Amino acid sequence: MGAQTEIAKQIIDKGADYVLSLKGNQGNLLKDVKQLFDWAVKTDFKDIEHEAYQTVDKGHGRIEVRRYWLLDKVEHLENAQRWKGLKRVGMIETERRIEGQPTTKERRYYLVSLDGGVERFAYASRGHWGIENKLHWSLEVVFREDDSRIRKGHAPENMTIMRKIALNLLVKESSKGSKKNKRLKAGWDNDFLIRVLLA
Repeated sequence: MGAQTEIAKQIIDKGADYVLSLKGNQGNLLKDVKQLFDWAVKTDFKDIEHEAYQTVDKGHGRIEVRRYWLLDKVEHLENAQRWKGLKRVGMIETERRIEGQPTTKERRYYLVSLDGGVERFAYASRGHWGIENKLHWSLEVVFREDDSRIRKGHAPENMTIMRKIALNLLVKESSKGSKKNKRLKAGWDNDFLIRVLLA
């Protein structure tokens, strides 16, 4: 957690704000935030100061509903004081309905230093997911990452890092053509492979 709190400090020191996703490696903080939101949802946010916002995306037989919540009460959270600039905690609940498939729900939790309301939180978090989704899409198209059968130990994470490095090299190589075709060409043509590696 030390590196993440240092990143938050650097962001605030540079005059910016953060919306940081909470993950399991942050001690009891994730657990505390989850419990806080579970209780708030269970009581329908009764007597809990909060902001809420919802978006609905439809298309191609799919409906995706995103619900965003922000809570200001962060002082009682474990180690909250270690996160410079922390003002709120956020939760995003994503509900996906796809024709012929069961509805899925996912909740993600965030540390937030932003002022300006829940819509700004929604916009900032969507920008983050848009970047992640675009990268995942590129890795899938170029390397068929979702079809990978690598599962043991740290191998999946290591291969993802290697694919990201390779993807960056393919992007930097200036010839015309898709990244997928460049990858194939680099496998067939050693001279082109050298060009990609030196790009």
